[in-house]
Amino acid sequence: MNLKRIFGAVLTVLGIGGLIYAAVLFVNGTEGAKDIKALVIYGILGFVFFIAGISLVRTTKDES
Repeated sequence: MNLKRIFGAVLTVLGIGGLIYAAVLFVNGTEGAKDIKALVIYGILGFVFFIAGISLVRTTKDES
C-alpha cells in the first residue's frame, strides 16, 4: 500500500472530525468569546486537514 494515500486518508478523516466537532459547537454553543474562538479554530483546522487529505489522495498515483 502507498503510505502517502494512507496519510491522506488519515488527514481526511481528521478533517471531517474537526468539521463535525465545529458544527456541534456551533449548534450547542452560547455567545461566549471562548466558544466562538474554539469554533473558528476547529473549523479552520478541520477544513485545512480535509483539503490537504483530499488533495494528497487525488495527486498520489498508484504504483505496483
